[in-house]
Amino acid sequence: MTTNQLNDQETDPITGVRSYGIKVLLVDDQRIIAEAVRRDLAEADDIEFHYCSDPTKAIKQAAELKPTLILQDLVMPEIDGLMMLRFYRVAPETAKIPIIVLSTKEEPETKSEAFALGANDYLVKLPDKIELIARIRYHSQSYINQLQRDEAFRALQESQKQLAEANQALQKLSSLDGLTGIANRRRFDEFLEAEWRRGLRQAQPLSVIILDIDFFKLYNDHYGHQQGDDCLKQVAATLAGTATREGDLVARYGGEEFTVVLPETEAEGAWAVAEELRTGVQEQKIPHAQSKVSEYVSISVGTATLVPTQDSKPAEIVALADKALYLAKQEGRNRVMGHG
Repeated sequence: MTTNQLNDQETDPITGVRSYGIKVLLVDDQRIIAEAVRRDLAEADDIEFHYCSDPTKAIKQAAELKPTLILQDLVMPEIDGLMMLRFYRVAPETAKIPIIVLSTKEEPETKSEAFALGANDYLVKLPDKIELIARIRYHSQSYINQLQRDEAFRALQESQKQLAEANQALQKLSSLDGLTGIANRRRFDEFLEAEWRRGLRQAQPLSVIILDIDFFKLYNDHYGHQQGDDCLKQVAATLAGTATREGDLVARYGGEEFTVVLPETEAEGAWAVAEELRTGVQEQKIPHAQSKVSEYVSISVGTATLVPTQDSKPAEIVALADKALYLAKQEGRNRVMGHG
């Protein structure tokens, strides 16, 4: 039996909080009591009334209905009201729903036990209509407020999670080169600074590789900028697929220049990686008709290794690697030169 059918409103798109109507579930085996309560609540347009005469079905009905308050008769056949209180409070669906006990008993001991078992209020039936409605509204609104606070908190947590994910995605995008998809110059500078400080703390060597595509301007002039971009992408993919050790960074340094940072790597190890990069690009066999050193796209590579000290800066290792790259070009390109 229901009256004043009120549907919950939709979730607020801004706060993520729903609006709730007051729903009352009366559990009482006496239909005459149910009819009396129904009449009392009929004038309250904000209260939706439901009735259950079978206590064995009350938990299931409450779980489906999701009332904002349960009116529970104390004296019932099969399962008394005190036992029902125990059931309500252990069932997850009803554990927090406010309960008003309705009883003909006024003994303090009975009231005390009811409250000890989780009752929120106790009324001798049948109470005055005005008092009944007032107590229903009071307990229901307190429960609704708690539901809305919980929803607002969950919505805030979800919003914060989405914001963190968005910031993380934005941070990732801001650290990637738009053309090649590998790390950009900004990410290289940040990573080198961090690894320099770590190398300083741990007294570990740090290696940097700088490489340049040989005669790339001639490649662009001959094949066009679109194919030039494709060439950069393919070289970047080759570099990233070669320097795969966890903790290393491959980045586009600018134009046709790329760099690799190798933490905790000695000069010999850096030279070996650099040679792998050079041969890896060569083996891609990207045609380069205008190259003066190979029929395919090739790279010149410079390496540098330092153990960071208090008196040195990251720019020094970059300058040394750049100097080694210059020597590689001077020596004929398509080769590796190292410093350190």
